Amino acid sequence: MRVLVTGGAGFIGSAVVAALRGRGHEGVVYDLVSGGDVRDRDAVGRALDGVDAVCHQAAMVGLGKGFEDAAAYVSSNDLGTAVLLSAMADAGVRGLVLAGSMVVYGEGRYECGRHGVVRPGPRDVADLDGGRFEPNCPVCGDELAPGLVGEDSPVDPRNVYATTKLAQEHLAASWARAVGGRTVSLRYHNVYGPGMPRDTPYAGVASFFRSALARGQSPRVFEDGGQRRDFVHVRDVASANVLALEALSDAAPFRAYNVGSGDPHTVGELAAALAAAHGGPAPVVTGEYRLGDVRHITADSARVRGELGWKPEVGFEEGIREFATAAGLRDPG
Repeated sequence: MRVLVTGGAGFIGSAVVAALRGRGHEGVVYDLVSGGDVRDRDAVGRALDGVDAVCHQAAMVGLGKGFEDAAAYVSSNDLGTAVLLSAMADAGVRGLVLAGSMVVYGEGRYECGRHGVVRPGPRDVADLDGGRFEPNCPVCGDELAPGLVGEDSPVDPRNVYATTKLAQEHLAASWARAVGGRTVSLRYHNVYGPGMPRDTPYAGVASFFRSALARGQSPRVFEDGGQRRDFVHVRDVASANVLALEALSDAAPFRAYNVGSGDPHTVGELAAALAAAHGGPAPVVTGEYRLGDVRHITADSARVRGELGWKPEVGFEEGIREFATAAGLRDPG
């Protein structure tokens, strides 16, 4: 299979290309660093020549610096996806695997002892300022128990990046219906591993911590460090992409899968594990917060395991040891 990998020189994209080659496929790199902009209709059309499917990893990621980034996110993620899909329609390429994200859900799954499964709204600034980070039951105000979020949970994007990732899915689903195509969206949870971008406000929390340690500084942990996440290694994410690509011929017009390790940890635990594996200094819990952040979001990945036969191979301890001692992080670009 010949697969065009947009963002193929990036953190996840390069791992996908390597995984494709390992399975006997050809990964064709199309990346902004080498002049491959998915918003360039003519260039995308040329790149699609002879391609069997597309693995769309190119995107502007992370929370960025604030709402002033909104136009850049929409241009990179949504306009770029629309141009790519239009070119695929013309080229007769009918298979797409999309880099989706857990951020489309907003907060994760919560259960109240009295009212069952509930969906708390955005956290109040006064609560955050007062160090009250846990969302409460929107009905009675009681404490909530966080659980695993499934793909059929309601979506509730709470920042610009999340909104663009959901729009990408809607665009891809519309394309699939219009042209008889097939789209798989892999909703990544917190991806980490060698090759992460460094020293940029658009990177993930693992990269922030690793960059600080490389400078001899303590990782700065927001809130109280109790935020639960599912940290999944980049090689496992790459293998999920390859399995999704191989299964496209039997896929529904649109299908979403959570891609998570199934082994949740708190952000504080991540920082402590990285610092220990790197040799210090110890993390500092700051109490700071970002309004676009959610408290807990962890994956129920039963669907991708059952339907695609995927399972993560890199455990948290092994992956963190490797990441903490990797030669260096990728320069942003």
